[in-house]
Amino acid sequence: MGAVLAAIALAAVVNGLDTEALPMWRQLLFPVLAVLAYVHGRRWAGRWGAWVLLASALVPAGIAFVSFNDAVSAFLVLALFVMLPWLAGRYRRQQVELYEAATERAARLERERELVAQRVQAQERARIAADLHDSVGHDLALIALRAGALELAPGLPEANRGAAAALRANAVEATDRLRQALGLLRDEAAPVAPFDEPVRDLVERAAEAGLDVRLEAEAEPVGAVVDRAVYRIVQEALTNAARHAPGSAVTVRVEREDRSVQVAVVNDAPPARPAPIDAAWPRTARPESVAAPGRSARFGAVSGADGPGLAGPAGSALAGSGLAGLAERVRLLDGRFEAGPKDGGFSVKAEIPLRGKA
Repeated sequence: MGAVLAAIALAAVVNGLDTEALPMWRQLLFPVLAVLAYVHGRRWAGRWGAWVLLASALVPAGIAFVSFNDAVSAFLVLALFVMLPWLAGRYRRQQVELYEAATERAARLERERELVAQRVQAQERARIAADLHDSVGHDLALIALRAGALELAPGLPEANRGAAAALRANAVEATDRLRQALGLLRDEAAPVAPFDEPVRDLVERAAEAGLDVRLEAEAEPVGAVVDRAVYRIVQEALTNAARHAPGSAVTVRVEREDRSVQVAVVNDAPPARPAPIDAAWPRTARPESVAAPGRSARFGAVSGADGPGLAGPAGSALAGSGLAGLAERVRLLDGRFEAGPKDGGFSVKAEIPLRGKA
């Protein structure tokens, strides 16, 4: 449609000029030069493009000046058949370049976001590996120890003594296999700090630091892996509230149901003048030191993972990294994780299933 309108306008301009004294080939030269000027503005650049533009400008202007013997007519022809088409082509070229630049930038930001998600996913897998090493490895060590004690017990029948010896050997072998499997998820050289702080102590430390936080419900411990996941969810949610919504009221609920543990951390909209929060918080009671492994899986998107109070693509990617790690941890436990804005504030919820003894 734009090309048809341009052709009609071009024909009207040619017909409106006093072209009776011009031969037909000269009249047809004007539309050709107009198209040439547009193509120059649209595609050509550099030295050859400058020569083409100069020829496109001088030829119609010279023809008009010789034919009409009028400088005004020559300038009018130059403007209508050279400058305007060239400006239209130039504008179109700039629009295409802007679109291509925006597309490339969006693709680059998407790649960066994916790399950040993969890195956080790898770090969370390393923490999970550390949790499994501490909990399952400890239980296997106790099994091997008790089986060894049973093997040395006096008066034990030989058949039972052999079964105890086999149990001890199997427990030791399972411990070695567990260590090898977890080595694929984390760097064994990285020290793993023990974990024994309950959620209540975490909330109390946050309140002492100046955060308006209230613990409405706290479930009893159910197992090292699930307890660590619950702790990490509450810790990350309180950290986000302190950083991105200072002064807002935060409520924490940890409830145990028949087959799952429900975690909810919700903060209200921050006030206009928030109260100061201790810059040293959040700090863990026993800091974790985990090295990122060299492999990671693809991470699915989390609703609202960026969190409130952040601007810019880089900030968005980094702000959502903690929540992305929590989503990966909960996913590996076959649970459900949700994070996003709610009533002007922010809500983090998780449901972690229980499978017998965690």
